[in-house]
Amino acid sequence: MTFSGRELRSTIHPDGKLTLSLEDVVVAEPGDDEIIVRVEAAPINPSDLGMLLGPADVSTMTASGGERPALTLTVPTDRLKGVAGRLGQSVPVGNEGAGTVVAAGRNAKALEGKVVGMLAGGMYADYRKVPAQSIVALPEGKTAAQGASLFINPLTALGFVETARREGHEAIIHTAAASNLGQMLQKICLADGVPLINVVRTREQVEILRGIGAVHVLNSKDDDFRGRLIEAIEQTGATIAFDPIGGGSLGSDILQAMEAAAGRRMKQYSQYGSDTFKQLYIYGALDRGPTTLNRLGLGFQWSVSGWLVTPFLKQLGPEGAGRLRRRVVDELTTTFASHYTRVIGLAEALRPDVLRASERKATGEKFLIDPTRN
Repeated sequence: MTFSGRELRSTIHPDGKLTLSLEDVVVAEPGDDEIIVRVEAAPINPSDLGMLLGPADVSTMTASGGERPALTLTVPTDRLKGVAGRLGQSVPVGNEGAGTVVAAGRNAKALEGKVVGMLAGGMYADYRKVPAQSIVALPEGKTAAQGASLFINPLTALGFVETARREGHEAIIHTAAASNLGQMLQKICLADGVPLINVVRTREQVEILRGIGAVHVLNSKDDDFRGRLIEAIEQTGATIAFDPIGGGSLGSDILQAMEAAAGRRMKQYSQYGSDTFKQLYIYGALDRGPTTLNRLGLGFQWSVSGWLVTPFLKQLGPEGAGRLRRRVVDELTTTFASHYTRVIGLAEALRPDVLRASERKATGEKFLIDPTRN
């Protein structure tokens, strides 16, 4: 049995034009160890927007088509080198999602009719064929919407705590901390007894985190931010930070605050700074500008690295990754519940107003695509 449906594709052409379109695809019948899932829920995460829009200038967006909409944007010439590897390729989009198994191969028949979560790419589609062993079957009674964000945010938040423990850090600093992921991290840290310093940039975001029990919430726009950050680091002993912003100097400010807190404990001056090791992990690019570091204020015991959940899970191994996934399933509607402000159909995702709203990545706004709506 085959299934016909639509798939959202992103293509960057050699001339710098990026097109978003819905393409007709035929999903062939599953192999012995494969299943076909009718996609019923797929979130729009920042990582999805990175593939969907690449480095295109959103202000250049133009719409075309009628029942089958399409969008065209322009990638600035100086940004094309960064995406040279995907020029001319029609790329499917959507990292994770959930839906109902509508067909299964000989060795996976028990999954037919089950609602499952998937991290397999190409989720902005009507149907998706995936290996049966790659999915997570949701508990009885759980919906596709509840399982759509089963992987990226929950496993990233758990991965931060695991990384801190494995590297010997006592407390964590997290920026852009009022996000869906940030709220999950705060709940995990409260449950696991890990001190967490949340850094946000509005009063409303402070209140969001206070409302779920956060102890340390700092507004980076406040005049006394740096002083309060040093005090919070002294209280918690935080020496590791996770930053999804990337651009600008906030990461440097955090490392400097860690060094300042460590310096207050030093009994003897050293021109090389403290012997406290400080780690900054950058795991996103909400700000596409350069990362600025004032290295003279950091001492010499520090590191700045990238962090991604998929390589981390590989390092953790099947047993460790399985342990984290089981916790996510067990706490699916509590610690790891995702809340969506808007549910849209697949074609609606290509409306300019919807895409601009998604691209803002505003706190409290999270979009869910349900391909069955249109």
